[in-house]
Amino acid sequence: MSSSPFAIYDEAARELFGPAPKLELLHENTKYPFAHEAGVYIARDNSLYVTSNQFPARPHEQAGAAAASGKAIQITKVHLPADANSTTVRCEEISPAGIEMANGGVNYGDDNNAVLFCSQGNKESEGGLVVMETTPPYATRTLVSSFYGRPFNSVNDVVVCPSDGAIWFTDPNYGHEQGIRQRPSLPNQVYRFDPATKHIRAMADGFGRPNGICFSPDEHTVYVTDTDWIHGDGTTDLARASTIYAFDVAVYHGQPFLVNRRLFAMADTGIPDGIKCDVHGNVYSGCGDGVNVWSPGGVLIGKILVAGGAANFCFGRNGEIFILNEHKLWRATLAESTKGALLGI
Repeated sequence: MSSSPFAIYDEAARELFGPAPKLELLHENTKYPFAHEAGVYIARDNSLYVTSNQFPARPHEQAGAAAASGKAIQITKVHLPADANSTTVRCEEISPAGIEMANGGVNYGDDNNAVLFCSQGNKESEGGLVVMETTPPYATRTLVSSFYGRPFNSVNDVVVCPSDGAIWFTDPNYGHEQGIRQRPSLPNQVYRFDPATKHIRAMADGFGRPNGICFSPDEHTVYVTDTDWIHGDGTTDLARASTIYAFDVAVYHGQPFLVNRRLFAMADTGIPDGIKCDVHGNVYSGCGDGVNVWSPGGVLIGKILVAGGAANFCFGRNGEIFILNEHKLWRATLAESTKGALLGI
């Protein structure tokens, strides 16, 4: 009999996982790695938006992919199972105009029913932050596409601060290393964009490759993953960061600043990529062996083990976590009280 995919290192994880946690395969796509990034759950119609990893462009994608060195990224809308007893899904490939080489994403708008995507761009067009409606024809609009005229490197992941609507995002240089973007013209940094005022600020630097980003439930802490362990060409360096940093949010002269940078945790397998908190303040990240879970104090308390690891994931409803495993999409069902801080459902 195989061992459980739910590894417990501290009793706190047992309460999060519940008495009968489940891990189920919902969908597999052997043609390309459809489930790589984003992972945005829309409660209104019980759907999930995911972005693929890069793959060789198919014939109908060649025109747009030419500017990205023959590579493409596909956005998929996953129509999820009707209830916890079903694993039947339907996957719908969508191609909204205005999102070039999509990566991370997050719920957006007053009702959380739009998706804010990171558009990495390509060699001919700048990337940035793009809002997509979640009903056909999936209309899009760009919020920001440069830092005062200097193009971003390849916008990677994004989160919205609930209290003021400001958008925080990471911008590593992976795009240039992967051959889809021009040479970087900015450092590897974290930014904050205020849609109300259109002001954009660099908030944190000094990273190898800043990647995932999220807020603690009380918004007092920002977590940022540094995935410098892996470079855009796929090479790795065990001496480089595979790390989650925590920052306190302080206010000076009416504006937020990130202070008291500290090493929160290091992934023991692969890199900590996508990152999210639950309503209790525990920190989850997609790593080389699945989804790792740390206490608010930085102690590794448990793992949801998935062969091949997880770049990203998101919470659904009532203890659901949807895990993006490249060619596979998994559903973990935990205790109903284990809810994502972003939606709180």
